Amino acid sequence: MKNLHLRSYLFALISAILGLALAGCGGDTDVTPPEDEVAGGGTRIIFLHHSTGGVIWDGGMASWIDSYNADQGTDYRIEERAYPGDGYPWQNYPYDYWNLWVDHAGDRRYKKQDTLEILTKDYDVVIWKHCFPVSGIQPDTGDPDVSSDTKSLENYQVQYKALKAKMREFPDTQFLVWTGAALVAGATDEGQAQRAQAFFDWVKGTWDEPGDNIFLWDFWQLETEGGLYLLDEYAAGPTDSHPNKAFAQQVAPLFAQRIVDVVEGRGDSGSLTGE
Repeated sequence: MKNLHLRSYLFALISAILGLALAGCGGDTDVTPPEDEVAGGGTRIIFLHHSTGGVIWDGGMASWIDSYNADQGTDYRIEERAYPGDGYPWQNYPYDYWNLWVDHAGDRRYKKQDTLEILTKDYDVVIWKHCFPVSGIQPDTGDPDVSSDTKSLENYQVQYKALKAKMREFPDTQFLVWTGAALVAGATDEGQAQRAQAFFDWVKGTWDEPGDNIFLWDFWQLETEGGLYLLDEYAAGPTDSHPNKAFAQQVAPLFAQRIVDVVEGRGDSGSLTGE
């Protein structure tokens, strides 16, 4: 951010000098700054999600950030985007992020989706998550495969390890990753729920490390309150694992607070839930 402000100051200084020179020569003094400088400063944040994330966003995310900016004099600019979107299968599980960001890394879009190289040029903070089918985890085979779309603990773990290494290639970008959305008891079984809990415990206890540019928001804890399933009172229905509107309004401020904590340097010290 300091570099951005310095560039803006230098550009303004050069523009003023050039304007005086042109005026003295009878030239045109209308000097148009580059597009990125017109946009000004501010912390640019992108929230990548599907339907569960959309429900939480609609719980009041944008208005919370706007109020915070007004109260604190900050300039946090958050956008949301369905990702992966049109052109790619409607899936956002560990395999899909590995496929888009690791296996197809580079400055060219893959199946109409921005790679991490593209996203990090446009945003200071990248937030990503999985929708609730991620918790339908099958038993391990003993043969993990980073390039497999089979939902298993062993595959998830090698894909997350590759994703962590990839995100660390962009130290000037902060990443905020949700722990997974849980399933209601009526849409899963105990074995799947236990494996999902084990994976997100691993994400929190092993995969996430202090001192880097990767942080967590513990959505799993908020949905389950430490249990195995999305609590019925937080769900859209007995077999519908989308969060309901009341829950979204309850946790959207916690999500927003967690974003602010990360941006303001409290990512490793602040509450993982935003409480």
